[in-house]
Amino acid sequence: MSAPNQLHKDGPETPEPTAPSAKSATSLEPQPHTPGAQTPIETDGTKFGAASAAAAGLKAVMGTGTFAWGQMGVIRGTEAMLKLNQVDGFDCQSCAWPSPDSDRHAFEFCENGIKAMADEGMRGKVNAEFFKVNSLADLGATSDYWLNQQGRLTEPMVRRAGASHYEPISWPAAFALIGTELNKLASPGEAAFYTSGRTSNEAAFLWQLFARQFGTNNLPDCSNMCHESSGTALNEAIGIGKGCVTLDDFTKSDCIFVVGQNPGTNHPRMLSSLQDAKANGAKIVSVNPLPEIGTNRFKNPQHFKNPITAIPALLGKGTKLSDLWLPVRIHGDMALFKGIMKEMLAAEEANPGRVVDRAFVTQFTSGYEALVADLNASSWDRIVRDSGLTREQIKQAADIAIQSKRIICCWAMGLTQHVKAVGTIQMIMNFLLLGGNIGRPGAGPCPVRGHSNVQGDRTMGIFERVSDAFLDKLGQEFNFAPPREHGTDTVNAIKKMHSGDIKVFIAMGGNFLSATPDTEFTAQALTRCDLTVQVSTKLNRGHLITGKQALILPCLGRSETDAQGGGEQFVTVEDSMSVINPSRGHLEPASGTLRSEPAIVAGIATATLGTKTTVPWDELIANYDLIRDRIERVIPGFEKYNERIRRGVFYLPNAARDRRVFNNAGGKAKFTVHELPNIDPEPGQFVMMTMRTHDQFNTTVYGLDDRYRGVYNGRRVVFINRDDMKEHGFTAGQLVDLTSHFRGEERQAPRFLVTPYEIPRGAVATYFPEANVLVPVDSVAERSNTPTSKFVIVTLKPTADVVGAAQAIVRDARETAKARETKLQPA
Repeated sequence: MSAPNQLHKDGPETPEPTAPSAKSATSLEPQPHTPGAQTPIETDGTKFGAASAAAAGLKAVMGTGTFAWGQMGVIRGTEAMLKLNQVDGFDCQSCAWPSPDSDRHAFEFCENGIKAMADEGMRGKVNAEFFKVNSLADLGATSDYWLNQQGRLTEPMVRRAGASHYEPISWPAAFALIGTELNKLASPGEAAFYTSGRTSNEAAFLWQLFARQFGTNNLPDCSNMCHESSGTALNEAIGIGKGCVTLDDFTKSDCIFVVGQNPGTNHPRMLSSLQDAKANGAKIVSVNPLPEIGTNRFKNPQHFKNPITAIPALLGKGTKLSDLWLPVRIHGDMALFKGIMKEMLAAEEANPGRVVDRAFVTQFTSGYEALVADLNASSWDRIVRDSGLTREQIKQAADIAIQSKRIICCWAMGLTQHVKAVGTIQMIMNFLLLGGNIGRPGAGPCPVRGHSNVQGDRTMGIFERVSDAFLDKLGQEFNFAPPREHGTDTVNAIKKMHSGDIKVFIAMGGNFLSATPDTEFTAQALTRCDLTVQVSTKLNRGHLITGKQALILPCLGRSETDAQGGGEQFVTVEDSMSVINPSRGHLEPASGTLRSEPAIVAGIATATLGTKTTVPWDELIANYDLIRDRIERVIPGFEKYNERIRRGVFYLPNAARDRRVFNNAGGKAKFTVHELPNIDPEPGQFVMMTMRTHDQFNTTVYGLDDRYRGVYNGRRVVFINRDDMKEHGFTAGQLVDLTSHFRGEERQAPRFLVTPYEIPRGAVATYFPEANVLVPVDSVAERSNTPTSKFVIVTLKPTADVVGAAQAIVRDARETAKARETKLQPA
């Protein structure tokens, strides 16, 4: 999720060298276990039934009302719904799919957006009395769902060294504790400042400013774990790490490829854009190992408001979106796109100028000849084998592309979390560049961000490797010398905490423990810190596994009013298409004790930096306009920031999209050549991918159902092909233990319910965070250092009957005792 090109040095960048793992590469010893780090094993009551026949529809409509009113009450819930994603309201807390620039619906939200809103606005409270009653050990034995259902955090809490409970602490004391621990460090690099995608532009700008005034570029963030591969690939290929389409482009496109993405659950509002594209004649190709109902059929909830469309929407099957579904092997996408391009080149050879936009290729690109040579040398046998598709299926996709002059390619973490993720995304860019599908209406790359402002965070400078140009501007604006040494990303931050090289970890939002790979390794890393700090709205597992000391700092939610010295404030966020949106909270805060994220940053900065700071923190917090004035002077594209954002929304400049200017090393869009990855596991092994349920946003679990896949009241399941089940002797509903294998290491996750599903042979799928324990911390994408959560080698074996064995032991003990008593009785 990279920012505009000005945050990067010229040309491609490489992440810092990977820190060595604390594990031995040949160790087969059992994993250390941290009590409470993993959610408890719960399989009783899990049921399997029919999956939904279409995405959204009446169930989604009914679910939104039930969830919002049940969590928030009818009046408060309705008030919030009417302000969600409105220009004069607040931006959705979940996905970053854009809202229309104007003429927004009264109900401009999806089912999952309502869940996020109601989850933030729920009436329950987690206060000092709650923590007095519940120890960390008690809370660690509860599920992620239960923790989230307890309500909003309402006051600052501290866990003292050696304590079993959190206790209340005042804001000044909490800030003083952070300042003391930070100033005790031998160097600023012994601290890490993490950021989640919920953080606003204003808070993110202040956060990176504080970290750099403190003296470090250690700014790991959630981008490192999701779309970092996209940013790395796109920056090298086209000179900007963002997508190059707008919402309006979907109505002008001839063809849309949706690759490694499940919009029905992760970006539901995207389905409306796909439906509009379909109505305008676009073909839609879905590339995904699993069938996803969201790209199959869609019942638009907006149609239920109109009497003319309501009955057809209610009784009909919904809009069929996908014209072609390609059930690609996990990590077989690169082979697929090589095959599509081979077919395109064959068609071009038969009819020169029909397929390849030769004028575009000649004027705007480099590397074309090398790509053609590589495609000609690639064997169809290897392409078919690695893609898991037939030659005919690949030709069908190629025919659609050949007949289309305006193509959009969308993707998400189904592409970014593989070893060859960067190369795969660049292969998709090759495909787009062949037809000149960039800088043209209805065409271009569209990486779909999964969190509401994760792209804005990067734009604001949340990055461990920002460009010298950005640092020059920042230093000039605030009259200090920012550190130049590159900082630490998320994976390396975990390793450095584990080794003791990072001693203080502060998270601006998120659930770091559950979102990261290698759960037990990450838990050990956190416990080795001197201090861990979480800025949060809700309780999560990350609050339970802490450093020697720990703080919970509760913040305002995005839906709540933010009153500062200068009156009520608003913030801004950036969506997946580089649109800057205003966000104004309207609800009464859950507690009068809460502080805004910008105010919390300022409090920490003031307590830490004291008189050394050159930033007028109090002035900036009193009036967020002053923060935006500073952003305007540091980051290109924000000219007249306050003036424009008060008129509505505005787009950041995108040279590749707007002018076909490519600000990479060569100054031209770059075709790149990549060898196909080795994706063949050993006999008896499977490739596992992790994914969300429909009742989940990132690591936040709203409920225990996944109606789009037919799973109810449970999450500990493993999806597997029926033929693989038969071959390995598994039965539906059977409990199996999962073991991952990486460089001689093994990691275990016990007691998953076997579930037959339409998934390629040799592949299995599980939900995260339950399966994150299986993802090795050292298994990362080349060059982006993103965890390979979509490609984990695992084996499955039947779970031992632990309960039966325990009952047998008890029974034997009773019989032995009874025999002994009989023997000792007098004759």
